[in-house]
Amino acid sequence: MKKSQLKIRLVLMLILQYAAWGAYLTSLGRYLGNAGLGPQIKWFFAMQGIVSIFMPTLMGIVADRFIPAQKTLSLCHGLAGLFMIGAGLYCASAGGAVQFAPLFVLYSLSVAFYMPTIAISNSVAYNAMGKNDMDPVKEFPPLRVFGTVGFIASMLATNFIRIGGVAMQDSYTQLFSSGILSLILCGYALSMPACEVNRGESKSFAEAFGLKAFSLFKDGQFAVFFIFSMLLGAALQITNGYANTFLGSFAADPAMADSFAVKNSNALIAISQASETLCILLIPFCMKKLGIKKVMLLAMFAWVFRFGFFGLGNPAWPGVLLFVLSCIVYGVAFDFFNISGSLYVNENTTTDIRSSAQGVFMLMTNGLGATIGTLAAGRVVEAVGVFEDPSKWASAWYIFAAYSLVVAVLFALLFKDPQKAKKAA
Repeated sequence: MKKSQLKIRLVLMLILQYAAWGAYLTSLGRYLGNAGLGPQIKWFFAMQGIVSIFMPTLMGIVADRFIPAQKTLSLCHGLAGLFMIGAGLYCASAGGAVQFAPLFVLYSLSVAFYMPTIAISNSVAYNAMGKNDMDPVKEFPPLRVFGTVGFIASMLATNFIRIGGVAMQDSYTQLFSSGILSLILCGYALSMPACEVNRGESKSFAEAFGLKAFSLFKDGQFAVFFIFSMLLGAALQITNGYANTFLGSFAADPAMADSFAVKNSNALIAISQASETLCILLIPFCMKKLGIKKVMLLAMFAWVFRFGFFGLGNPAWPGVLLFVLSCIVYGVAFDFFNISGSLYVNENTTTDIRSSAQGVFMLMTNGLGATIGTLAAGRVVEAVGVFEDPSKWASAWYIFAAYSLVVAVLFALLFKDPQKAKKAA
């Protein structure tokens, strides 16, 4: 297969991979609020973190030892798509009486099989590139950007498409969209170049589950790094879960109900993902000029502005500009933390535990951090009383901003710049 043809095929795979997620991730909270499940939003988004603690590892072992990765990817997307469509069918049949338990069970089963596909799709891509003499380190990142493009396109479709006179971002139809996209990738994944399995390779329990990397906690600075990864990871799902619900709450104000930010909130939030694609390009320059500690501090302070601008803004002009600024700084907040953190792990671990160490980093951020943060954020918005009085949303955003500021200051004080530490040694 020609490299140009392979790149096109990988781009299509990545577009589908992230479009299935973008169909609902930033708009589900808005639908749940409309369905009377506002107080339960935290559980839906916390579940993504909970399953990320163990499902990627389990399905990764399946792909390594038993079922080729492209077939595992197909299986996971097939099940994720069916369960998500099942969730949509339940909502359609329940009408205005959607109950938490049945919807949550179907949704949880779907995300349990979706979350492992993020890593497995990367494995499928790396395998295909390796077989065609391509360097994944240099040639995969530009292709991965198309995954974010797919996410944005899916968000915009959810925002602008109306079914039965109702925008998809306000309706359960977003669940059908996600499920259908997963089923398309279920079939498409089977056409990808075959991946090998290592049935004869034996690994200890600790090696199979990446437990050897936990020895890094014996290193004081790594322990600090992982703990702060968890603390900052707590911020990752807050705006995914509540930003759209927050913007939709302004519909109760006649003066703002018809504003762009209220009626097209998903399109506004899509600026965040567009910023993310641009900020990826800045990371090599910033890493070279500033070093890892300062880059991560930039990310932490960006979270302060991300939340603070939401608290200060409103959908009317010029307040909406603060919402736009919040979306722009998201690229720094997300990319500078996740990518620079991953690079820190890669540069400061030995090859025998490097992959496992990346797994620990993901566990602390997208697993424990995101789960704890989402549940804590849910308690905050409930304690503040935003569902009873939407005018109190600003207080919740200020609390999240204050939390991020405290984390940033403590990180600045406790984490030593590895470049300075090497020079001192």
